[in-house]
Amino acid sequence: MRSPPRPLPWLDADDPFPGVETAWSNSDPAPGLLAAGRTLQVPTLRQAYAQGIFPWFGLDQPILWWSPDPRMVLRTQDFRLHRSLRKTLLRFTGAAGHEIRFDTAFLEVIHACATTPRDGQAGTWIVPDMVKAYTALHEAGHAHSIETWINGQLAGGLYCVNLGRMVFGESMFAHQTDASKIALAALVGFCRAQGMAMIDCQQNTRHLASMGAAEMPRAEFVAHVAAHTTQTPPTWKFDALYWNELLKPRTQDDLTT
Repeated sequence: MRSPPRPLPWLDADDPFPGVETAWSNSDPAPGLLAAGRTLQVPTLRQAYAQGIFPWFGLDQPILWWSPDPRMVLRTQDFRLHRSLRKTLLRFTGAAGHEIRFDTAFLEVIHACATTPRDGQAGTWIVPDMVKAYTALHEAGHAHSIETWINGQLAGGLYCVNLGRMVFGESMFAHQTDASKIALAALVGFCRAQGMAMIDCQQNTRHLASMGAAEMPRAEFVAHVAAHTTQTPPTWKFDALYWNELLKPRTQDDLTT
């Protein structure tokens, strides 16, 4: 008989997070669940991300904190630029009225991520409290939107958290085909140019794996986060030159997939 999971800690506003090694294991009902409670204020979110922890909960649930093991990450040098996406990027970068912008429509992006339907998923974890919290994190300079604009319209994008030289991906959306993939590619090009080696993807999905993301042990992930979140963050401004980080053949896979 499987033993019950250890009791879930309830945290008051000023309580420290428990060690990530105490999170529920893969044999428990909710693998990676670490604690409940605290707040979503900017200092709390910064503390959480710096320790490899993130919030994820639904409507009418308390704030739940997670640190899964293993952790899904995208090493920026491993980004898989399939032939079809390369062609899409070449068309995008060569067309008038097509551009990538950073942080010009953060509220639009996070609301689109919260409301765009997703295959096999009912509802959203980007509840109003999360929108409010990450908007405050954006205003504090720690959350950013990567936006795909086509002919003056926001066609897709994503938002992420940045501490030091570490990027934590949150959610993406597309109103036009491949618009979210274009935004992710732009983020990868930016990260490569800025010397940022890893984007946290939190959970394993087939879509992320197809683009080069892979799992890594939580202990290794947390060590990487600790080493990089204390470094000086980049200036979040996109330059078209960053496409050069992607649109040159890198491996045989780039040429054949």
